[in-house]
Amino acid sequence: MTLQTPYYLMDLSALRRNMEIVARLREASGAKALLALKCFATWSVFDQMRDYMDGTTSSSLFELRLGREKFGKETHAYSVAWADHEIDEAIGYADKIIFNSLTQLDRFADKADHIARGLRLNPRFSTSGFDLADPARPFSRLGEWDMARLEAAEGRIDGVMIHYNCENRDFDLFSGQLDRIEADFGPFLKRLDWVSLGGGIHFTGEGYPLDRLADRLKAFSDRLGVQVYLEPGEASITGTATLEVSVLDIIDNGKKIAVVDSSIEAHMLDLLIYRETAKLPQTGGHPYQIAGKTCLAGDIFGDAQFQQPLEVGDRISIADAAGYTMVKKNWFNGVNMPAIAIRDLDGTIRPVREFTYDDYRDSLS
Repeated sequence: MTLQTPYYLMDLSALRRNMEIVARLREASGAKALLALKCFATWSVFDQMRDYMDGTTSSSLFELRLGREKFGKETHAYSVAWADHEIDEAIGYADKIIFNSLTQLDRFADKADHIARGLRLNPRFSTSGFDLADPARPFSRLGEWDMARLEAAEGRIDGVMIHYNCENRDFDLFSGQLDRIEADFGPFLKRLDWVSLGGGIHFTGEGYPLDRLADRLKAFSDRLGVQVYLEPGEASITGTATLEVSVLDIIDNGKKIAVVDSSIEAHMLDLLIYRETAKLPQTGGHPYQIAGKTCLAGDIFGDAQFQQPLEVGDRISIADAAGYTMVKKNWFNGVNMPAIAIRDLDGTIRPVREFTYDDYRDSLS
């Protein structure tokens, strides 16, 4: 069917491919896999993920509630700081609650004494190439690292969460850093029941040595006597969605610019934050800059190449529009949010969510 652009298009066959890789890793390694809702929370496809994953992990009360209500299964609750007015509700949704600091644990441990409790451990290194996203940056507020403070949590926590990878495609780097974690914190970890290694491991990428990863995770689990958790966000949904847009205008001011009915500021914000280029068509001899329709001068998706000259009304597909994209869409300039559609396994496309003026109005006051 023909839908009005812009819209995000989820491809269930691509999602199934990723889920089957997740299932293979779980089976071979013994690790459990939790969907990281901070990356992807489009719950209309949770029924396609639930059988392949063990549950969800969250970064806020709303994500936690969504995971409990829409995904089910195991639910991990993490927040950089829980507030007094939300902790009781959070505990009601969670199977495990993970505190970011010893002070938060001291403050709320008694309230959560009937569920599993954890603490975030910061190993003081990461694979992030962006200071903005580096959990080990100087004076990082994300987790505890001092052994004295970690020891003070003993007996009150069952496990730790260690999030230090970011789009890490290098297995040897991952393995070497896991060696460092074992060397620095191994005796402490051996006294726990579970260790979450967070997300950011690009194990669904083409050519990734999945068997080596499974063996390394199993060895880590066996050596320390802990249940390993992974929190794949991007790895779960990479390559599964596109942002479908249409050309509204062609401008030639020395460079051909195609203005589309979307916006990187409003609809692919993560790329703008990290100054990355959208994944656009790159085959053909007709170059265009693809630009958004907001008044932001830098609302530019990037440069593309096409087989034929573009015309007003032409459709463009922008790849990899799921992770850290759909969760960050916003109402900048009052530009309508993209609808959400699903391509079923038989190729049928069906809309599952459309946004209107009422949604824009009601998001304000």
